[in-house]
Amino acid sequence: MKLYRSARGAVLEKDGRFWPLSDAWDTLVNHDDLVAHLQTASRSSGGARIDEHLLAPIDSQEVWAAGVTYLRSRSARIDESQDAGGGTFYDRVYNAKRPELFFKTSGWRVRGPGAGIRVRRDAKWSVPEPELALYINSRGQVIGYTVGNDVSSRDIEGENPLYLPQAKCYDGSCALGPCLLVSEAPLAPDTPIELRITRNSSAAFEGSTTISQMRRTPEELVEFLYREMSFPNGCVLLTGTGVIPPDEFTLHTGDVVTIRIPPIGALVNTVE
Repeated sequence: MKLYRSARGAVLEKDGRFWPLSDAWDTLVNHDDLVAHLQTASRSSGGARIDEHLLAPIDSQEVWAAGVTYLRSRSARIDESQDAGGGTFYDRVYNAKRPELFFKTSGWRVRGPGAGIRVRRDAKWSVPEPELALYINSRGQVIGYTVGNDVSSRDIEGENPLYLPQAKCYDGSCALGPCLLVSEAPLAPDTPIELRITRNSSAAFEGSTTISQMRRTPEELVEFLYREMSFPNGCVLLTGTGVIPPDEFTLHTGDVVTIRIPPIGALVNTVE
């Protein structure tokens, strides 16, 4: 089952049929038994496919992120920060018991499907980071998944690891969508995460990985995140990237970024 968010409210999709829901988004995603609630809603007569503009599937939730969870990310972080003396930090965190977790953004800053994303004006090397996003309720339970784009300024982060918040958290640096896939079962290990960047109608970069390449499990990441923090309305956790364009690549205005995770769908955004 999939949940979409629009200006008119939440919409449930199941088996190609659609149901508008009266629940407020924050109440809906924190329902005591969300799957049963949606199953009940789907027993009524379904409507036609929604054709209005979709919003990001988030309301007052915070977005957090896990870093260096893929070997490719570890290598990229080491390369970009060697001159600043921070290269070994990322090797250590990749192998450490404690994961790297950091605040990404507030829900109101998140861009939805079809909306514009941004690169910092004071950055020279910026990339999208395609990620599986875990949707976690207030009780620390993973209720579903969405597609995330953790837009990052690699030169700023590489200059000094302490600049991570500036490299990661700014207006237009995070996109989520197109929906929330509600599932009681975890995604299959061979689930692909695909990235395509189009420039002037041609592919500027394409790459993919699978979630099996993550060094840490979703349960491990959620346990650390919720260990000493509460999230009254739940939280979205980006799980890291295993697809990074080559060092000579940087995003340009007008680039179209498509991130596809097949069970969820495709998140498409254009760089403003």
